[in-house]
Amino acid sequence: MKQFSLFDINDSSYIDYSYDQYPTVLRSWHGNQIDLEKESTHFGFNYSDLVKINIDDREFTCYQNMYFSINGKAKIIPDKNSKGFVVSRLNNQGFFNLGGPIETEGRYKYIDGCSDSLLISPVKFGDPCFNLLHFPANTNQTPHTHPSLRMGMIVKGEGYCLMENEEVKLNEGKIFIIDKDLLHSFKTADKEMLIVVYHPETDFGPTDKNHPMINKTMINGISAGLL
Repeated sequence: MKQFSLFDINDSSYIDYSYDQYPTVLRSWHGNQIDLEKESTHFGFNYSDLVKINIDDREFTCYQNMYFSINGKAKIIPDKNSKGFVVSRLNNQGFFNLGGPIETEGRYKYIDGCSDSLLISPVKFGDPCFNLLHFPANTNQTPHTHPSLRMGMIVKGEGYCLMENEEVKLNEGKIFIIDKDLLHSFKTADKEMLIVVYHPETDFGPTDKNHPMINKTMINGISAGLL
């Protein structure tokens, strides 16, 4: 049955969607180290304090409200009070990224007055991505579905997820999962809400015949992407 799931951050969360069409695993940390496997792209968000990312004995610091993606094997080494989560898209090869802190609103228009930003872009058309989504106060979103699962976290504010026969309260610091094709909408009252969310696939991104380098390479006045 399609469902909306809500979780607290703890030191043992392991949510397995490896059987999915787009194999994915979610883990959270609360001071505990996480060992990330190779042959996967890992998308993560540090909700509080700071966390070290160790890749081939090189260390990178991710501060509060920063996000990252990692290609392959790595270690997540949080401070004792650090909380966050990481979503692994199995059998995928992305890039290493470290960004943030997140902004208070998105850069693009979304439905019903909301806004979003693409924090980590798909490397190639169809690849996964990581996003920021902002809901202003007094939002009442149009019911909708998604063609693949969604995993993320409420990082500021509060709101509600509305389904056909259920209303779930969303509080800051909670992790959520929305199953594929679940009809749902979000609502806020007098507080805005900000979430980060992973998409396991896209209909967006560069291809071998459509990317900035080839598009702006002109051969006899014609873009090389058209040749």
